[in-house]
Amino acid sequence: MECATAGRFFGPSSSRLSNPRRRRIVLNRNNGLSAHNLCSSSKFKIQAQTHLSSEVGIAKQGSLTDFGVQEFVWPSPTDEIPFWKKGFPSWDANLEVPSEVKKDSKLMHIIHVTAEMAPIAKVGGLGDVVTGLARACLSRGHRVDIMLPFYECIQREQIDDLTLIKTYSSYHDGKWIPTHAYSGTVSGIPVIFIEPSHQFFKGQHVYGGSYNELEAYLFFSRACLEWMQVTGTQPDIIHVHEWQTGALPLLYWDMYHYLSLQKPRIVLTIHNMEHYGECRQEQLNMCGLDGSLYATFDKAVDDRTVGHNPERLSLLKGGIVYSNAVVTVSPTYLKETLCSGWLSSTLIRHRDKYLGIVNGIDTAMWNPSTDVFLPSKFHGKNL
Repeated sequence: MECATAGRFFGPSSSRLSNPRRRRIVLNRNNGLSAHNLCSSSKFKIQAQTHLSSEVGIAKQGSLTDFGVQEFVWPSPTDEIPFWKKGFPSWDANLEVPSEVKKDSKLMHIIHVTAEMAPIAKVGGLGDVVTGLARACLSRGHRVDIMLPFYECIQREQIDDLTLIKTYSSYHDGKWIPTHAYSGTVSGIPVIFIEPSHQFFKGQHVYGGSYNELEAYLFFSRACLEWMQVTGTQPDIIHVHEWQTGALPLLYWDMYHYLSLQKPRIVLTIHNMEHYGECRQEQLNMCGLDGSLYATFDKAVDDRTVGHNPERLSLLKGGIVYSNAVVTVSPTYLKETLCSGWLSSTLIRHRDKYLGIVNGIDTAMWNPSTDVFLPSKFHGKNL
């Protein structure tokens, strides 16, 4: 899914398949940005997000049997790595950002704050989306950074020009934790890695370490804002993803906006509505907020726990309430979430800033002529 964030949305390119003897396949161009301009516009339009690469028209004349069958290389169980054991395709850490894409007239500085990024910290689709969207925005001339926890499991050799750029302290549970910020480049994207002097993000995998993950992401959300403050970084857009960074909008508007960060506006993309980020009030206190102030129906109380003892908070709900714009994966899914689920009432109350943008892909990665996972590769000339 490649979501966007801006006030003007571009319609999708058409996709048409003609008769079997003559096929014309048109791939969408990934605008990659539509929602980021949202925060500077009062008119919200929901349209499909289109594709990053240029529109590609491929026409094939004559019979389907006109191509050379010998061009196909069929898999064999005797292959060194059988195709069914090959990993799913992912981003090349050294992949360059396309430069021949038309640039936007209004350029912005966008910082993504995320728990995942492909290929270095990928578990599900979130990592692919963040990388794809960042590349799309970079290709259109915007300045883009990704802020990511420096998980112990990240292979440092996949990061170009890894450099320690700042050592500072960030608050957690009554203490100021020494924290290192590193810069590097992955898949052509500038990345800021946040590494606390703490057990957070230690382990062999992105998730499932011996630390409390919710508390780790509460720390990470504040540490990202703290880094922006101590370095004087004022992006136009802070784009947060999923419940893991749901506390950042609360921290921004109730704390850091009053300290020094006046310029940014907040966009939240929801990739999976089933994960709420259930949180106790005392856990939210750990990042410096007063959890009791958010235990109300119109702020962050988890609707599923109303009447329970104790009631819980939902970081995702708080992120929805406190963000300037909220994006999900398509207009269809937007309609579904407005009609069902525990967050539907919250989304209805904030319907004017809730946007559905169709997923996009990047053909530099999703290319059937180079995809290692396909048992036999193909392209427009041999269909």
